[in-house]
Amino acid sequence: MSLHIESFGAGCGPNLVLLHGWAMHSGVWRGVRDRLARHFHLHLVDLPGHGFSPACTSDSQVGTLDRMPESVARILPESCIVCGWSLGGEIAIELALREPMRVKKLALISTTPCFVKREDWLWGMETSMLQLFAQNLKRDYATTMKRFLTLQVSGGSDSSSTLSQLRKSLAERRDPDEAALEAGLQILLTSDVREKLKYIEQPVLVIHGEHDVITHPDAAKWMNKQLRESKLIMLPRCGHAPFLSHPDQFIKGIVQLSR
Repeated sequence: MSLHIESFGAGCGPNLVLLHGWAMHSGVWRGVRDRLARHFHLHLVDLPGHGFSPACTSDSQVGTLDRMPESVARILPESCIVCGWSLGGEIAIELALREPMRVKKLALISTTPCFVKREDWLWGMETSMLQLFAQNLKRDYATTMKRFLTLQVSGGSDSSSTLSQLRKSLAERRDPDEAALEAGLQILLTSDVREKLKYIEQPVLVIHGEHDVITHPDAAKWMNKQLRESKLIMLPRCGHAPFLSHPDQFIKGIVQLSR
């Protein structure tokens, strides 16, 4: 299976790979793409079953955090910075661990090491809520996605504009593959990379919104403390999509990471 990837920017700049979140596609980065392309050789990836990338429904392990990074690793440049948003951030963590010679630096945007609550992890979503979301997705995809997009911008300073950008991006390409959506939800339900963070040796930038209602801000603060070399940018009045609501701060942070 070959993933869809679009490349932009100066060939002499550092390679920057952008990984989108669940149910979205690489077009979501369009608002910051051209400005980033002034500094980087950009590689915008559609995850399996999202955007223009084919699904890998025949693989029984596609719903695990073991398989999805494998498909992305095949298209990684020899030396790059990997920037992942939400679910894309969890994939980026796995790539940093598996491909330390290629992944030189890491940017984790609105990412949590463990999406659901556990006995020893308070900063996650209730498992029952995520399971209900999965059920509603099957019953009424359009309405459930509208609610999901609204959640992403909740708490932001300019939520209406950010929501408009998300809706426009989502509508530009076909709906995600149903099996791919289910696989992504299964990853969110089961993945827990907390113990792996201590093995990441690359410099890491963590960008998170103070009002993020999908991935708890305290999860980002905890993650920042566990990583060996990490910088945390916590954005006030910001929800789950800081690269859309706070593009200047996002771009500045990514550029500084590359230096």
